[in-house]
Amino acid sequence: MTALLIAATDTDCGKTVLTCALTAYWQRYCQPYRLGLLKPVQSGVGDRERYQQLFQLDQSLAELNPLFYEAPLAPPVAAALQHEAIDLSVAWQAFRQLSATRDWVIVEGVGGLGSPITDDTTVADLAAAWRLPTVLVVPVKLGAIANAVANVALAKQTGIHLVGFVLNCVTPCSPERMAQLAPTALIERLTQTPYLGTIPHLSSPDNLQQLAEAARQLTLEALMPQSFWALSR
Repeated sequence: MTALLIAATDTDCGKTVLTCALTAYWQRYCQPYRLGLLKPVQSGVGDRERYQQLFQLDQSLAELNPLFYEAPLAPPVAAALQHEAIDLSVAWQAFRQLSATRDWVIVEGVGGLGSPITDDTTVADLAAAWRLPTVLVVPVKLGAIANAVANVALAKQTGIHLVGFVLNCVTPCSPERMAQLAPTALIERLTQTPYLGTIPHLSSPDNLQQLAEAARQLTLEALMPQSFWALSR
């Protein structure tokens, strides 16, 4: 595995939290190996700015995010407002360049797997076309089960290699309530997809140590190359 797509069931599910947790872990335990971050398409201020705020990255803004649109809307809508057409070949070239110069590349998607990137391309289509192993972030909230089932079904329909799902506590949540809202065994049975751990609600989501420790609680051998995750064991 030389790259991983972080996808989710919807917006505001925790893709950026997982991306930042894995990045914090990498920078803490996997030096001197080189990591690349890629947000292929971004609409509105958000993820690329957070990457720059939290991490010392030897990447330009264009390398982090090759396609950017001002309005915080679905990319094809935001691009149309700027009278632009989305050219995914630009993002593909950025991905290829990072893949050639980095030991591992984390790609963060937009919205859910069914979210549009262009007028005729979804995140799932991009994952399949780029042959990206994918992890699905499922927020712990009402509707988590159904949304997980629907997104996994789309992943299978599109031929994506789904390595598993990660729960994210978007709000503080007791173990009992978590088991009610997002029962892992039930989601595993319904989706035939492995559960890879839970990111707790982080009191300081900008704290790199908390982020790295959150990543350590996940099944890292499924998320990143074994030669790297094993360094911290």
